[in-house]
Amino acid sequence: MNKIRSWYGGLHAREQRFVAIGAVAVGLLVLVGGILWPLQSAVSAAVKRSETKREDLAWMRANAPEILAGSVSLPPPTGEPPVVLVDRVGREAGLGGSLRGTQPSGSAGVRVQLEAAPFDTLITWLATLDARYGLAIESITVDRAAGPGVVNASVTFSQPRP
Repeated sequence: MNKIRSWYGGLHAREQRFVAIGAVAVGLLVLVGGILWPLQSAVSAAVKRSETKREDLAWMRANAPEILAGSVSLPPPTGEPPVVLVDRVGREAGLGGSLRGTQPSGSAGVRVQLEAAPFDTLITWLATLDARYGLAIESITVDRAAGPGVVNASVTFSQPRP
């Protein structure tokens, strides 16, 4: 520290003012750019997250009765084994040409292989199996196929929910 003081003392008065002003400017830049700006950004992001969560909670509270009223019980069992059910609903949805294999998996589970299936149709089929028949997806792997909007998929359904 003494070296710096002796160096500073050896400067002319004009140079000392220049160094002092430069030191103050660097100090302000470090303060603003290194502390205040990041702190302000973090606080702003936290406030935004908090507001979003409050809005989501208010929406959930306002729509809870409608959501609960809209829950539908599953239709009575069709009597079809899950393997047959999944295959039939897939063909009805328009995935007949994409179905490459439907086989039992575990007790009352089903594993399905699809190739070159239209993605939108696949999603609609999955939603139908869940909503109408209670088949839940246990695991799913979806890979991009050759064309746009077309996928290869492997889906394993678990037994119907009670």
